[in-house]
Order: sequence, then structure tokens, then C-alpha cells
Amino acid sequence: MEGLKMKKILTIAALCALLLSCSSKQVVYDITGNKIAPVTESRPATTNLVNGQSQMINPDLSVTFTVRAPEAEKVQFDLGKVYDMAKGENGVWTVTTDPQVVGFHYYFLIIDGIRVADPSSKLFYGCSMMSSGVEIPEAGESYYLPQEVPHGEVRMQRYWSELTQAWRICYVYVPAGYDDNLKQSYPVLYLFHGGGEDETGWPNQGMMNNIMDNMIAAGQAEEMIVVMDRGYAKLANVTESGPRNMFNFDGVSKVIMEETVPMIDANYRTIPDRKHRAITGLSMGGFISWNIGLTNPDAFAYVGGFSGSGQVRSDDQFPTAYNGIWADVEAFNNSDTFLYVSTGTEEPGQMYTGVNAFHKLLEQKGVNHVYFESQGTAHEWLTWRRALKDFSTYLFK
Repeated sequence: MEGLKMKKILTIAALCALLLSCSSKQVVYDITGNKIAPVTESRPATTNLVNGQSQMINPDLSVTFTVRAPEAEKVQFDLGKVYDMAKGENGVWTVTTDPQVVGFHYYFLIIDGIRVADPSSKLFYGCSMMSSGVEIPEAGESYYLPQEVPHGEVRMQRYWSELTQAWRICYVYVPAGYDDNLKQSYPVLYLFHGGGEDETGWPNQGMMNNIMDNMIAAGQAEEMIVVMDRGYAKLANVTESGPRNMFNFDGVSKVIMEETVPMIDANYRTIPDRKHRAITGLSMGGFISWNIGLTNPDAFAYVGGFSGSGQVRSDDQFPTAYNGIWADVEAFNNSDTFLYVSTGTEEPGQMYTGVNAFHKLLEQKGVNHVYFESQGTAHEWLTWRRALKDFSTYLFK
């Protein structure tokens, strides 16, 4: 934490992975992280099922999709924009999209009015359902792809929650060498998904294990354990009335602090103090992280939010979580608590405005923090992969 004292002046992180032009000379990497030839012809997307070719990435980064539905009368393709597909021989329907922004995109098929997942695509939990996904390759970037470096492992950890009276599952990344270096203990990052997603989001769509492997191997991030738990928790015997408040994190906060953190400390070789704990998340997970991190200052020294952090209201009232900042800014800045705020420059207007306004409020009040913008990306996984890559460089120094 000594290095954090240098961050008393707001820093803007260096731009990460600028988007390059989508020309026919674009250089990309395959799913193994190896550089491949310039994209001069269509090739299967890595999000196809094994040996599948339902998704073909074209040189201009448009995507050609095919699906066999011989008895269907109308088939459409929904990639945020809905495309009508054309029926060809043997009942194979085809469409080519507009050029796409690089990164990961959810999509669906609409067959005779019914919205379904593509049977030829890998499935991902997003949009509050099992969804299809397509990965559009990013020019010249491989930080989130497997490399020839020591690899950590993502483990499924099941545990019983007395508070919810149910079994919960979290995923735990342990760095390479964890099982060999039995005398070594590690700091812990708690990493949350967004709304409509679950604990599988970061290891699947987010490729966090590849990011951490590569950053650690490059010496840009410290070795750490990463815990990815579900961002929802309904406490047993608690009756909810009225509309559900999406910013009410009482249940998940209680579970994380009273059950998850103690369980992780008991089952993994952690360094169980605030200087060696960080918490962050994307979108809804960012709000969760700020709420938990700031209301438990003795537990977390690093608090971040990707496309979701503090809440700015017109009446200038904030959740009690922020009282520790506003009450005495100088004392907070001297507390060795590191704050991180990030967003994509192409986020929907309200989302970008909200995160950027919170950053400006912190700046106005003189609160130390780091602000990072992912250039050219919206409310999507590439924004959050870039943010995780950047955030990890500040942790546990």
C-alpha cells in the first residue's frame, strides 16, 4: 500500500487496447493466443461449438450466421439489431450482419416468432437466460487469450449458506503454483458479475483466468486468489414487499461478509486482512462492490467498479456506504483505501453520464481515486476485460 500514497493526485490510467481499424490487413490472434495471418477471408468464430461454422467472421468484421430450420417459415437473427435471414437449399437460413465492434456479443435466433439460443453456438448465462454468444476478434490483442505462460486454475466451490438456507456456488481462481507452494499465502480479489448474469460470467465471457495468468506472468499483477460469487442472495424468512429495489444489496452483502469471506479464508491460503483484500465488479456488480467495500472498511483496502460504482442523486443524498468518504475526506485519503472507477466511452448515455458524474464528484471533493475509460467500447465484456486488466496492476503493491 505504500505506493498508493503517490495517488493523492487523481490519475487517469493509460488507455488500454485502443481499437484499431477493421481493414483487410487486420492482424488477430486465435483462441490459443497465437498470431494468425491477416484476415483476408472468412473464418469460424471461436464461439462456435467444436468443428462448427454457424458463425463466420468476415474481413470487415461482419458476421455470417447460418442455421438449419427446414420447416420454419421465418427466421431472424437478433444481435441487438434484428436481421431477417434468407432461406436457402436444404432449409439452411443465412444472414450477414453489419460490421461489428470487437469483443463479446450475446445474440438470439427468432424462429417463427420464438426467441431461442443458437444450437450451434456455445451457451453463456446472460440476459437472465442461457444465451448464444459471438466473439469478434480484437486487432493485435491477446491479453485475454491463453498464452504460453504458467496457468492458474478456476475451481468450483460449493458451500452451505445458513443465511439463505441454500447451497451456493462460487468460482475461485488460484494462481499457477498454488498447489506446489504450500507455504505461500495470497491476497484475495472478490470479483462480481453484472445484472442478468451469474458467477459463471467472469470465467466464461470475461476470460478472467487468462487475463490473470498473463498479467501475473508478465509481472504486471501480483499473484492473487480471485473469488467470483453470485451477486444475488435472498435471506431465508425475509419477506419482500413492493417492487424490488435493484440497489438494495443487504442480502448479498450479509452473505459475502458473514459467510463467503470466512469460508474462503478457512479453505484457501489467504492473507486475511484488509491490506490483502480487494473487491470490484461490473455494472450491478460494481454497485455491490462499492456498497460492501465502503461499509466494511476494515475488510477491504481496494474498492473498484467497472461501469458501475457510486450513486449520484439529484438531492445529493447517498447511501450510508459513502459517509466514510464525505465525513472527512482528508482522513479517508490517508486511510490507504484505493478507489477505482471505470467506464466505456460508448456506454449508453445514462450509464456513461452516471459513472463519469461520480468520478467528477470525487474529483471535486478531493477524494483520491483512479479513473479509467475504455476507448470505443460500450456496456460490454471488452470494456470490463480491459478494466480488470488495468485494475489488477494496482492491487497489493
